Amino acid sequence: MIVHSYVVYPLWMIMFPATKSTAKETYTKVDELPDVAILMAAYNEEKVIAEKIESVFNTTYPLDKIKFYIGSDASTDKTDEIIRKWQAKYPQIELVVFGGRTGKSGIINELSDKATQEIFILTDANVIFKPDTIFNLVRHFKDSITAQVCANIIKVSPTNNGIASQEKSYIALENKIKYQESVRWNLVMGAEGGCYAIRKSAFSKVPPKFYMDDFYITLNVIEQQKEIVFDLDAICNEDVPTQALEEFKRKVRISIGNFQNLNRYKGLLSSSPKGIAYAFLSHKIFRWITPFLLLICFMTSYPLMFHYPIFKYIFLLQLLGFVTPVTDWLFNIKFSPLKFISHFYLMNLALLKGFVIYVKGVESNVWQPTKREVN
Repeated sequence: MIVHSYVVYPLWMIMFPATKSTAKETYTKVDELPDVAILMAAYNEEKVIAEKIESVFNTTYPLDKIKFYIGSDASTDKTDEIIRKWQAKYPQIELVVFGGRTGKSGIINELSDKATQEIFILTDANVIFKPDTIFNLVRHFKDSITAQVCANIIKVSPTNNGIASQEKSYIALENKIKYQESVRWNLVMGAEGGCYAIRKSAFSKVPPKFYMDDFYITLNVIEQQKEIVFDLDAICNEDVPTQALEEFKRKVRISIGNFQNLNRYKGLLSSSPKGIAYAFLSHKIFRWITPFLLLICFMTSYPLMFHYPIFKYIFLLQLLGFVTPVTDWLFNIKFSPLKFISHFYLMNLALLKGFVIYVKGVESNVWQPTKREVN
């Protein structure tokens, strides 16, 4: 199952790509385009908020068709002050200040009530748009069967220090897989929450205390058997963390949301249309349970090595794998393959920790943003 999820499924999707059967109708820039509501939660984002706002309005999309709703989650830095300065230039910005910490999903839920526009674009403060990002997302909604469109988020960093290289490679591979899922089955196993568009009619509010609101909303679209597009040309950039500890914390939050969503959408495993169950298992569930699979492999290799010599080597290799993150932490490994192994085991430890928190019960989904790798 580990090999299938991390090797076989990605290789099959990329090496044997599907082709679009028919070209779908899309908007052109001379068409009457739909009104768009951009929904964003922000907490202490003074380092990136100005660049974010500027990128939203530096667009080829008609400005009179855009409304930008920003929910400030009781920010304590200069985030609100910066947003108000930009409101003087762009009255399309509506700032909603929350008096106490609410969490991203709670903010998005409330902003969705305020928005009357036909198309929502959900985004994060550190995801910077290109001039054509909004248009390339929205153009697909001319086809009435399209309910959601995922952006092509490219991870960027000034250096490849820490885990930056591993994260950039992983996300680039994920984007290729998601694009192929979109072409092959008209679905995407989880929109990246940093930027995606969705019809207001297909948007589903996220339950309280849920992490991974983006995954919840995407699976709800799949459950309704509506179509999802991954647009390679809807490009935006997101800074990637270089510190393993910061990414570990983020992966723990993601893990909690994974198991919440698995419990809610486990019925998709019995769905036969369009490869839903196969993609859900291969791309997501097998990865989520990889920490347990690794432990099973390790514990069963020990007794087997007394009967079959090959398992001595298998056991030793697994032991080395488990200690690689510790070695990396102590000696800052420079050898790239070992860096990837260290990252793999560390992120699976985060999955395991997230599962433990999920089992104990989630008390709040209020988050602390990842430290931004910007000046």
